[in-house]
Amino acid sequence: MDIFGTAINCIDGRAQAPVADWIKLNSHVHYVDMITEPGVDKVLAEGKSAITSSIYEKTRVSIDRHQSRIVAVVGHFDCAANPVSVEEHKQMIAESVELLLTWNLGVRIAGLYVNEWSAIDLIYDSEVEFQEMKSFL
Repeated sequence: MDIFGTAINCIDGRAQAPVADWIKLNSHVHYVDMITEPGVDKVLAEGKSAITSSIYEKTRVSIDRHQSRIVAVVGHFDCAANPVSVEEHKQMIAESVELLLTWNLGVRIAGLYVNEWSAIDLIYDSEVEFQEMKSFL
Protein backbone atom coordinates (compact mmCIF):
# COMPACT_ATOMS: atom_id res chain seq x y z
CA MET A 1 0.00 0.00 0.00
CA ASP A 2 1.30 3.45 -0.95
CA ILE A 3 1.24 5.84 1.99
CA PHE A 4 1.68 9.55 1.29
CA GLY A 5 2.48 12.82 3.01
CA THR A 6 2.49 16.31 1.53
CA ALA A 7 5.06 19.11 1.76
CA ILE A 8 4.20 22.68 0.83
CA ASN A 9 7.77 23.71 0.28
CA CYS A 10 10.02 26.27 -1.39
CA ILE A 11 11.40 25.45 -4.83
CA ASP A 12 14.94 25.52 -3.40
CA GLY A 13 16.44 22.06 -3.86
CA ARG A 14 18.29 22.29 -0.54
CA ALA A 15 14.97 22.13 1.29
CA GLN A 16 13.57 19.09 -0.53
CA ALA A 17 15.46 16.08 0.87
CA PRO A 18 15.54 17.10 4.57
CA VAL A 19 11.79 17.77 4.50
CA ALA A 20 10.94 14.53 2.70
CA ASP A 21 13.13 12.58 5.13
CA TRP A 22 11.55 14.23 8.19
CA ILE A 23 8.02 13.58 6.95
CA LYS A 24 8.81 9.94 6.10
CA LEU A 25 10.46 9.28 9.47
CA ASN A 26 7.97 11.16 11.64
CA SER A 27 4.75 10.25 9.85
CA HIS A 28 5.50 6.71 8.73
CA VAL A 29 4.80 7.43 5.07
CA HIS A 30 6.55 6.09 1.97
CA TYR A 31 6.17 9.03 -0.41
CA VAL A 32 5.97 12.81 -0.13
CA ASP A 33 4.04 14.89 -2.63
CA MET A 34 5.88 18.22 -3.12
CA ILE A 35 3.89 21.37 -3.75
CA THR A 36 6.48 24.06 -4.43
CA GLU A 37 6.45 27.84 -4.66
CA PRO A 38 9.34 30.28 -4.16
CA GLY A 39 9.26 31.57 -0.58
CA VAL A 40 6.08 29.65 0.17
CA ASP A 41 6.04 30.55 3.88
CA LYS A 42 5.78 34.23 2.90
CA VAL A 43 3.21 33.51 0.19
CA LEU A 44 0.90 31.69 2.61
CA ALA A 45 1.47 34.12 5.48
CA GLU A 46 0.48 37.02 3.21
CA GLY A 47 -2.46 35.06 1.79
CA LYS A 48 -1.93 35.98 -1.87
CA SER A 49 -5.24 34.72 -3.17
CA ALA A 50 -4.40 33.29 -6.61
CA ILE A 51 -1.26 31.47 -5.46
CA THR A 52 -2.81 30.42 -2.15
CA SER A 53 -5.85 29.07 -4.00
CA SER A 54 -3.59 27.05 -6.31
CA ILE A 55 -1.69 25.62 -3.33
CA TYR A 56 -5.00 24.71 -1.67
CA GLU A 57 -6.22 22.89 -4.81
CA LYS A 58 -2.96 20.93 -5.12
CA THR A 59 -3.12 20.03 -1.43
CA ARG A 60 -6.67 18.73 -1.89
CA VAL A 61 -5.49 16.52 -4.77
CA SER A 62 -2.76 15.06 -2.57
CA ILE A 63 -5.21 14.38 0.26
CA ASP A 64 -8.16 13.25 -1.84
CA ARG A 65 -6.31 11.14 -4.42
CA HIS A 66 -3.26 9.95 -2.47
CA GLN A 67 -4.88 9.91 0.97
CA SER A 68 -2.01 12.00 2.32
CA ARG A 69 -1.98 11.78 6.10
CA ILE A 70 0.14 14.87 6.87
CA VAL A 71 0.61 18.31 5.32
CA ALA A 72 3.77 20.22 6.27
CA VAL A 73 4.40 23.85 5.42
CA VAL A 74 8.08 24.74 5.15
CA GLY A 75 10.43 27.70 5.28
CA HIS A 76 14.21 27.51 5.07
CA PHE A 77 17.52 29.22 5.74
CA ASP A 78 18.98 31.45 3.01
CA CYS A 79 15.77 31.63 0.96
CA ALA A 80 16.32 33.69 -2.20
CA ALA A 81 12.62 34.51 -2.57
CA ASN A 82 12.13 35.38 1.12
CA PRO A 83 15.43 36.75 2.49
CA VAL A 84 14.37 37.43 6.08
CA SER A 85 15.69 36.48 9.52
CA VAL A 86 15.22 33.05 11.05
CA GLU A 87 12.73 34.53 13.51
CA GLU A 88 10.69 36.07 10.68
CA HIS A 89 10.64 32.75 8.81
CA LYS A 90 9.41 30.96 11.90
CA GLN A 91 6.69 33.57 12.42
CA MET A 92 5.60 33.20 8.78
CA ILE A 93 5.55 29.42 9.15
CA ALA A 94 3.33 29.79 12.22
CA GLU A 95 1.00 32.12 10.28
CA SER A 96 0.97 29.66 7.36
CA VAL A 97 0.01 26.86 9.74
CA GLU A 98 -2.88 29.00 11.01
CA LEU A 99 -4.09 29.34 7.42
CA LEU A 100 -3.81 25.60 6.78
CA LEU A 101 -5.81 24.91 9.93
CA THR A 102 -8.67 27.03 8.51
CA TRP A 103 -8.73 24.75 5.45
CA ASN A 104 -10.08 21.90 7.64
CA LEU A 105 -8.03 19.30 5.78
CA GLY A 106 -8.68 16.54 8.31
CA VAL A 107 -5.01 15.51 8.45
CA ARG A 108 -1.99 16.16 10.62
CA ILE A 109 -0.52 19.65 10.07
CA ALA A 110 3.15 20.49 10.67
CA GLY A 111 5.26 23.63 10.36
CA LEU A 112 8.92 22.99 9.55
CA TYR A 113 11.99 25.17 9.20
CA VAL A 114 15.11 23.85 7.43
CA ASN A 115 18.03 25.49 9.23
CA GLU A 116 21.57 26.30 8.06
CA TRP A 117 22.71 22.72 8.81
CA SER A 118 19.87 21.22 6.72
CA ALA A 119 18.27 20.00 9.93
CA ILE A 120 14.57 20.41 10.65
CA ASP A 121 13.31 22.75 13.38
CA LEU A 122 9.78 21.73 14.31
CA ILE A 123 7.68 24.89 14.61
CA TYR A 124 4.25 23.27 14.93
CA ASP A 125 2.75 19.79 14.98
CA SER A 126 -0.97 19.24 15.39
CA GLU A 127 -0.25 15.85 17.00
CA VAL A 128 1.92 17.30 19.78
CA GLU A 129 0.13 18.73 22.80
CA PHE A 130 3.02 20.78 24.21
CA GLN A 131 4.58 22.94 21.52
CA GLU A 132 8.31 23.26 22.05
CA MET A 133 10.71 23.95 19.19
CA LYS A 134 12.74 20.84 18.44
CA SER A 135 15.54 20.31 15.94
CA PHE A 136 16.17 17.12 14.02
CA LEU A 137 19.37 16.23 12.18
